[in-house]
Amino acid sequence: MSKFEEVKLLKTKFHKLNVCQLIDYIVQAAQIDQKVIVSNVNVKAINLAYELDWYRDFINNSDLVFCDGFGVLLGAKLLGYDVESTYRMTCPDYIENLGLACEQHNVSLFLLAGKPGVVEKAIAQMSAVAPKLQVQGHHGYFKKSGDENERVIHTINAFNPGVLYVGFGMPLQEHWILHNIERLNARVFLPLGACLDFYTGTVYRGPEWMTDRGLEWLTRLATEPNRLWERYIIGNPLFFYRVFRERMSKNK
Repeated sequence: MSKFEEVKLLKTKFHKLNVCQLIDYIVQAAQIDQKVIVSNVNVKAINLAYELDWYRDFINNSDLVFCDGFGVLLGAKLLGYDVESTYRMTCPDYIENLGLACEQHNVSLFLLAGKPGVVEKAIAQMSAVAPKLQVQGHHGYFKKSGDENERVIHTINAFNPGVLYVGFGMPLQEHWILHNIERLNARVFLPLGACLDFYTGTVYRGPEWMTDRGLEWLTRLATEPNRLWERYIIGNPLFFYRVFRERMSKNK
């Protein structure tokens, strides 16, 4: 397994790697009999890690952490790190390539995310690209404890996936992995938020010229202002305030 250079941003780590290296890592890890967590960070994740010790520990104890936000790269640059735009990757842009790589290496994939119907649509789209891919799924709208949770775990274990995609949103998905990982028969755990919603077009990401320039958050804020205003209107300035404060303390 390859090792990647680490960046530490507000006491939370991520690694310098591009999307091809990420896919190679996931597929290789899925063929080894051990449990591996591949996390990702954006501005929301760094803010959560700053405020929640358990969440920061989850990220920092992950085997690999990739960057899913231009804000994180900018924050790292402000703290003196040499980072490139290719180190930022977002799941809807590479999920089909991941499916193709899983198909090629006979790695199975289980999708646990989205409202009822979204997973089925995602599986249909991926199967059109990678027809021999071993893929199953279940929606993410189930009780995360008790009998319903046990039934979902049983379904996953019966499939025995090489890669388990979990998309409940931060920090619920990480909390669920943390509390169930020992009982799950999967090798790579991949918490990826709302990726399937974007991939299937269930949620609009915005035009490509915006998503390529790190402005996807503007579209999301415009389409879901009541749910996302705090994350972006308060969260983004708070993140950069914390980065500047750390930069000032380092300069002293």
